[in-house]
Amino acid sequence: MIKKIQLHDKTFVPFMGSEQIQSAIENLGKRIQKDYQGKNPLFIGVLNGSFLFVADLVRTFEGDCEVSFIKMASYEGTATTGTVTELIGLKENIKDRHVVILEDIVDTGTTLEKIYQELIKDQPASLEIATLLFKPKAYQKEIPVKYVALEVGNEFLVGYGLDYDGLGRNLKDIYIIH
Repeated sequence: MIKKIQLHDKTFVPFMGSEQIQSAIENLGKRIQKDYQGKNPLFIGVLNGSFLFVADLVRTFEGDCEVSFIKMASYEGTATTGTVTELIGLKENIKDRHVVILEDIVDTGTTLEKIYQELIKDQPASLEIATLLFKPKAYQKEIPVKYVALEVGNEFLVGYGLDYDGLGRNLKDIYIIH
């Protein structure tokens, strides 16, 4: 029997288990570790969705690193609003720093583009993007997403930090709308 969950007015079914998620994060962490060996990268998580991904990814990093967060908003319900509003800004000086933006999911790229444009103004030594989930068919921007843990289709997903109107972030697995 498939475990269904109800969040607000929508039903979701399992899409990806926690073991698969953790394995993908470990593999991604190894790639980032190799590229930033001997450096002190600043990982910037994009709240709210990335908090679990950030925690699990930075634990794979062996060596010095720093973590900060920014908060952006572009979603209402299951659809993007098309506009991005900065809610909480970055306090660290990133000039000449190696910066890795950590996203839970990259779909259209609207939020990511806004973040990238803001951060690149501060002249980091390098600025890369890492995401747990990437929707290549939905992506509409030119900014390269260097580190991708998992590619997914254009379905609406919840769990492991992803939400539907605030609910579902605490689920250890990822669910798809039914």
